[in-house]
Amino acid sequence: MRTIKHQNTQFRGNSVKDESVTLISSPELNRQARRSLQEDQQTIYNFLFKLVRRSSPEVVLQEFRKMFIEPVYKLNSEPLQALYRIVLANNETEFINTLKRCCYILINNWDSTRQHQAIRHLVDIFPKRISHHAVPLKLYRISNWMNNFVNSKDFEDLKVFAFRYDSDKAQHWSDRYTSYLLVPQYIESNNPVEQRQAAKTLAKQLRDKFKLDLAMYTARSISPVAKENPSSNPTGLGEKLVDVIKNLVARQGELKYNELARIFLRQTHKLNYKQFKLSLHKYLTFCFAETPVNTTISNKLTEKLQFLHPEYEEQKINRLFLIKTCQSLIDDLTITDQEYPSELFVLLLSQKKTITLIILLLKIVLICPHSRNHLDTCIADLIRHYKELPEQECQWVINFVEIFNIAFTIYTEDVEYNLVKLDEQGNSESIISGENYRLFSQVRLNTKVEQINFSQDSL
Repeated sequence: MRTIKHQNTQFRGNSVKDESVTLISSPELNRQARRSLQEDQQTIYNFLFKLVRRSSPEVVLQEFRKMFIEPVYKLNSEPLQALYRIVLANNETEFINTLKRCCYILINNWDSTRQHQAIRHLVDIFPKRISHHAVPLKLYRISNWMNNFVNSKDFEDLKVFAFRYDSDKAQHWSDRYTSYLLVPQYIESNNPVEQRQAAKTLAKQLRDKFKLDLAMYTARSISPVAKENPSSNPTGLGEKLVDVIKNLVARQGELKYNELARIFLRQTHKLNYKQFKLSLHKYLTFCFAETPVNTTISNKLTEKLQFLHPEYEEQKINRLFLIKTCQSLIDDLTITDQEYPSELFVLLLSQKKTITLIILLLKIVLICPHSRNHLDTCIADLIRHYKELPEQECQWVINFVEIFNIAFTIYTEDVEYNLVKLDEQGNSESIISGENYRLFSQVRLNTKVEQINFSQDSL
């Protein structure tokens, strides 16, 4: 604090009086205002924490409505007064942050008690347009800011939680891929901690459910008894699902993709960055068939790697280089700048090389699991990019996402799928479509194999 001597001339007869006026410096005022804002926000959060744990969803939603949807003027309520002080500060950003965190406090608590219908009701109470004819400025601001919120991406993020497992009630084809659309929410550090927690929890629940449904559907597909009462197909591929899984499993051959990844990491961890990039290309294109399309893909990968951080080529490979390289390759294979599908993505899908693209992405994630969130974010960006198209016009993209989902469930989860030959007369073509091969699943076992050399002495 600083004291300023201010000459204040007051005429009281012939006397003149000096007053000392104490002023608070601007940084101190900002700190006090920030402290006051946080206290008001915490008052609201504490109120909702207690309310949601003690009261029914109907009571909670009624109180939430009084605060945000149909605010009541001159109501003697401590949380309401705290909210009005935030509004009177004329800070829309902090108001929206408060609203978002309140929503996710309720969502997390209802999710933990399996009151999922209450989450849907929470989303439903937001009208498309909020209108208030009240004169007070604070009510006008609330209605105006709430309208902005309802038409924002924040509200779109919130609506994701309303559908949960109800894929049969999905309103849009992209709703089937909610687990990917949630990823940007829980990796964004600026989102409220409750939102990040809710998004991560729901994404895991959806993936676990898909993993279980896929295993159950596959198991029942080989059982004559179970065929009379089949499980629901968790994908949009219809009867092609089993053949797709057979194709994916057959493609990796005797040496599993996760084993190849372990070999690659073991053989390249002492290389410099230039040598590492050459070995990485060999690893990614390992077992590529010699076709014109594959040659084009291989050349483009060479070009991408060649121009990737040339200033670091003499330095030893490390974890940071690995992550940055893998994330850059993922961008090159999916979407650039979170906006436009990449050249390689369009090329591979237009040439019907969907599985080739997916296997390339899988190989990248297996050597760098830290890049998985980045990949899932890119998949979410692709879904959003094509979201405005009708389902009939983007079947090729939907097909890619479906097979991607299956492949990463098969190869990165703890259930392993295997083809078992039941008829000795079978041939290689029957792996894909013949009745003499059956799919079986089991808990994945770690094995150590060292058969392939990706280091430079073999190039």
